[in-house]
Amino acid sequence: MTCPRCREPLAARQEYCLECGARVSALRGTPGWASNWSRRSVVAAAAAVVAAVGAIAATGSDGGGATIETAIGGFAEAPKPANGEAPENASGVAEWPVGEDGWTIALASLPQTGGRAPALARARAARARKLTAVGLLDSSRYASLHPGYWIVFSGIYASEAEATSALEDARRFARAASVRRVVP
Repeated sequence: MTCPRCREPLAARQEYCLECGARVSALRGTPGWASNWSRRSVVAAAAAVVAAVGAIAATGSDGGGATIETAIGGFAEAPKPANGEAPENASGVAEWPVGEDGWTIALASLPQTGGRAPALARARAARARKLTAVGLLDSSRYASLHPGYWIVFSGIYASEAEATSALEDARRFARAASVRRVVP
């Protein structure tokens, strides 16, 4: 065997020519089709085409004649009881409508280990300051709230923007008041 570039004699399996430095295996090889890499590429491409044709045949595709329909939801409505005001329980504070999600303003989060009385007193004080729909939430019953707290809330709103617009009034009562999402 000889180097294809400079025609110097080569040893068996020699990869580089010692005279000109050319990579012999790249220059000497057989035609491109006969190399292992080329054969494997062609076989893989053929297998991919066969698989694609099989997938199209198996799904019964008609080439895209079906129409795509998109479901579009409307705007969320505020959870409201029948009379338009938040229902009150026997303790005189509002209750969150059962099974409804929405937004509210959290005035305080008090650990349940301290009992319900401090949270109830806080809610009554907020109500005396003319905040609307003041009530208590057991945070353990709502997926969006950290469990183990009584949340003193003010208002039941359909959107975060609506709740945020009432935040300034709530912060006059509680500086740390914040908007929270309530999800059952």
